[in-house]
Amino acid sequence: MCGIAGIFSTQAQTQIDNQLLVNMAAIQHHRGPDGFGYKQMAGVGFSHARLSIIDLDEQRGRQPFISSDKRLMLAHNGEFYDYARIRAELVAKGARFQSKSDSEIAMHLYQQLGLDEMLTHLRGEFAFALYDQQTDTLHLVRDRFGIKPLYYTQTEDEIVFGSELKVLFANPNVKRRFSSEGLFHQLIQVMVPGSTAFANVHQIKPGHVVSITRSEQGFSIEDRPYWDVNFPTAQTYLNSKDEAYYIDGVRKQLLEAVQLRLSADVPVGCYLSGGIDSCAILGLSSAAAQAPIKAFTIGFDSAEYDETPIAKQMAQATKADHHIMSLSGDELYGHFERTLWHTERTIYNTLGVAKYLMSKQVNESDYKVVMTGEGSDELFAGYPAFRKDLFLYGLDELDDTEKAQWQTMLEDSNKLFKGAMLSREQYDSAALDEVVGFTPSCLQPWLSCSHFAHQLVAAEHRELLTGYDAGKAIAETLDDAMLESRHPLDKAQYVWIKTMLEGQILTWGGDRVDMANSMEARPAFLDHHLAEFAFTIPPQYRIKDRKEKYVLREAMKGLLPEVLYEREKFAFMAPPAHSDEKKWAAMRVLADKYLSRQAVEAAGLLDFEAVNALFELHDSPDADDSLKVQLDAVINHLLGVQILHKQFIAADLPQFAATEAERLGWRAATN
Repeated sequence: MCGIAGIFSTQAQTQIDNQLLVNMAAIQHHRGPDGFGYKQMAGVGFSHARLSIIDLDEQRGRQPFISSDKRLMLAHNGEFYDYARIRAELVAKGARFQSKSDSEIAMHLYQQLGLDEMLTHLRGEFAFALYDQQTDTLHLVRDRFGIKPLYYTQTEDEIVFGSELKVLFANPNVKRRFSSEGLFHQLIQVMVPGSTAFANVHQIKPGHVVSITRSEQGFSIEDRPYWDVNFPTAQTYLNSKDEAYYIDGVRKQLLEAVQLRLSADVPVGCYLSGGIDSCAILGLSSAAAQAPIKAFTIGFDSAEYDETPIAKQMAQATKADHHIMSLSGDELYGHFERTLWHTERTIYNTLGVAKYLMSKQVNESDYKVVMTGEGSDELFAGYPAFRKDLFLYGLDELDDTEKAQWQTMLEDSNKLFKGAMLSREQYDSAALDEVVGFTPSCLQPWLSCSHFAHQLVAAEHRELLTGYDAGKAIAETLDDAMLESRHPLDKAQYVWIKTMLEGQILTWGGDRVDMANSMEARPAFLDHHLAEFAFTIPPQYRIKDRKEKYVLREAMKGLLPEVLYEREKFAFMAPPAHSDEKKWAAMRVLADKYLSRQAVEAAGLLDFEAVNALFELHDSPDADDSLKVQLDAVINHLLGVQILHKQFIAADLPQFAATEAERLGWRAATN
């Protein structure tokens, strides 16, 4: 895992500033502290900050790579699995490699197969830039689920891209300001796929390639998918195989994904919560490695949210070297600002802070790589919102009385998360209803915050947002072809994968807080071979007898502690601020700093009176727990936009990047 950056000028004869390329690498040195590199050709410059995991030779593995015929230049972040087999096949066909790095296979596959066919062979988590001098085209590619980040923007004279937003902002030609829509979506948690909080700054969408071709007329930009989440049509399930077929298939596919992700030239550990997903990963890793695995667990001082007892059972069963980090609620807000520097977007829950602190401990334990359980809930319908959509829209045989009973049981078992994982009340988006057939329950908690957001933004932004419909903006990004004739459960999972998985789970719950401390996370469940098999599992085997992730439970039954096998899904999040006096007091310290009248008016993003009114509503004796959970999230977002303004707009990031390069001793060679 590394960080990439680059500049593509409108003019081929332009000499890119090498030190600027180095500065863009230096501001993300946390992604790659083991070295840097930079190269340019024909008005295109790439730079790279390296985290050495495969091929530890500093010189041999240094990127960017330039092909021997001087046609191609590559900068890559991430991992390509099964690369040894692919490399051997390429060598047999005449390819000659400069390194032992997995990254280099992309360049040789492109030379032999072309872009489209190359992409079908890439397996793993990755984001890379590939410049082809022959066609004068820059290709920006992101992995299928968006595990690795990649951003770009266009200035008057160039395309600027990088692994993080701060990399783009290190370039003095890139303007830094919130868009009104971006600000709005920061306050409601869910983002429009492909967007950011900042004006004219884009994300490469998961499973997409953006090809930018230079000509005398300027840049032409093509954004297209090369892969998508493709569930079968609902009718297909009528001829499905028995459940044993799917149980065996999941076991086989997941084991293969785990075995591939144990490949590294450094030790590989595991994150271990008390959930099925991480327990399965640890169990399979221990069996495949035939040796104890280092396991890392986050514990909270609130018994209602703490899962360490089950994690301990799993660690003991696998003889894992178990490290538990116990966190108190109040200390999480002490690291809130630093976490936001890395997430580059707001967070609704301090779980993101907890994961940031955990990756720090992993780094301090001299580990660079861990395997994680992210993606399992997306594939096997693990979230309570999926179960709700199944009984509301996918079980026609249930009468209204039975549906009400399901609803009551669901809310009773998830009462801690009502207002966050489950909406306080039904929220319907006409645009989503039209495209999906209903408003997915996973989006309702956040879209229902829209009425707060409209009040909370400053008057200037409120005016620009007149008539803005967040649900419609999201609906317009969804592919009708992937939703047409699909089962309601498949539709719900598709929408979550396109929005919350990439925008939350893999961002402030994944790469950004992991790589903040130079730690690579490998989510085995998001292996696309496993995913494509999981998409074929009939809904009645994903959720059976009100038991979510049924097929996965059965596939991993032999590995799991009995108490875990039997219990319902428990959403993993940190205790909300209102649940603990010390944590609330710690949050108020930040609020006094960032949400004072002076701070709010100086930033020009929020309406101070509306911010005060929101706190008064939160503190009202009439506010029930679900409202407090919802408002806790909104308060975190209010803090977030103010912190983001300070860190990314008010600060001089080009100067900061230059200072970081000087501090690190990362200097471009003088000509």
